[in-house]
Order: sequence, then structure tokens, then C-alpha cells
Amino acid sequence: MTDHEHRIRLVLLGGAGVGKSSIINRFLFSKYTDKYKSTVEDLYNRDYEIGRITLKVDILDTAGDFQFPAMRRLSIANAHAFLIVYSIDQTHSFDTVRQVIGEIKEQRTDFEEIPIVIAGNKMDLEIERQVFKEDVTDWIYRELQRFRCRVIECSAKENLHIKDIFRTFLQIGKVPQGEDSSLKRQSSAYCKTRSQHRSQTPPSDRESIPENGGASGSTPPSAFSRNKPRSRSLIRRSSKKAKQQVRDAQPDECSLS
Repeated sequence: MTDHEHRIRLVLLGGAGVGKSSIINRFLFSKYTDKYKSTVEDLYNRDYEIGRITLKVDILDTAGDFQFPAMRRLSIANAHAFLIVYSIDQTHSFDTVRQVIGEIKEQRTDFEEIPIVIAGNKMDLEIERQVFKEDVTDWIYRELQRFRCRVIECSAKENLHIKDIFRTFLQIGKVPQGEDSSLKRQSSAYCKTRSQHRSQTPPSDRESIPENGGASGSTPPSAFSRNKPRSRSLIRRSSKKAKQQVRDAQPDECSLS
């Protein structure tokens, strides 16, 4: 049994096309697609166990085109933590990070207490890199000394360091972890969007996120993976083989004309 419950609202901010939704889909559902679809506002909910603590997480994925200022202000006002995403191959996407930080400082008097992770997505585009992690770190050291802020580079496409992002929030946030700090899924997740409401039901068993969090060069296994179903082609071949065996076992029959 758990002793306490904590609810955290994590808000994703950043420019359009930097991969905010891809990071969330990779982490929650082990899915990735190259097709781009603009986000208005998507809300995901999931419960976790950390030792004897139940952590209820609301993840709000926001629009990156700044067309909904009222919704944006509301999301910043109600957030307990921020994930701000830029793309390492787009200098202007990091300019958006600076703008977002300014909005947080302007709207939140408690900005020094808010956990923030700045994620540089699309590590798989290293050859096209325009933003370097060292420059981001130097900027944080100069401008955001009072922030509880960390920088992580990741790739939603290659599933690199995605789990590290969310584990970092446990490290810099005020989440009591107790003796057992492993993050375990407790119940199903669902997503609620402005245009539709769809359910996502992950497997019922509980799994821990491995400590390496995908930091190694190889792609780590998903914490929410299922056993793969048998191939449909294999099932069809097995079915045909069984039917043929039945026919061979039957005596020949003469047709009546």
C-alpha cells in the first residue's frame, strides 16, 4: 500500500515542430511517427508508484505556434513543472526557449521553486546541429542561476535519453522518494484532446524504468512494452498447413455429376 499521494502537472512548452508530442508519445506509448500534426492542447494522465508514494502525473502538451495566448497563460499559471523543448538543428527554436523562460518569470512569482527541464531534441540530426549543449548550459549558468533547471539532449526518433528527462524531474522536484526510488506504473493512462477523447490502455503489469534511462548508445527497451503478437502471416501459414493435413488424412471422394 502507498502512504501518500502527490499530484504534479507537467506542462510542455516550445516552438512548433521541435518534437514535444513525439517525446510524450515515445515515453508513454513507445510510439514515434515522422508525420507532423500541430497540437492545440493534449492532456495525458498517468499514475506511478515511487516506493510507498503514489505520484499522479498530468502532462499537458501545448501548441507551439503561440496562436492561443490565453490557453498558454493558463497552462503556465497552473503548472507544477515545465519541460521546454527545442531542436538542436534550429537556432530559432532555442530563441523560443528564452522567450518561454521570460514568460514564466513574468507570470510566476515562485519561478525559483519550479522544476524545469530544457530538452534539446533531435540528437539524430547531429550533422545538422546549430545549437550546442555547452552554449545552453553557459546561458543557464549566467541567466538562470536561481532556477531549478537542467539541460538534457535527447532523440524521440531514436529513443535516446527520453526516460532521463522524466527521472530528472524526480531529482530536482520536491518528490519524496523513500528507500525505493524506482518509478513504477500503477494504472492506465488516457489522453484528452481539444478535438477528441481517446483512451490508451497500457499493459496491467508494473515495470520499473531502468537506471541507465537510455543513456547508453543502444536504444533501451521501453518501460511500457508489451509482448509482441504473433505475425499474421505466420498464423495464416499455420492455418493453411493444418487444413492441408486434414485434407491429406481424408479418403478420396468421387464427385457426382
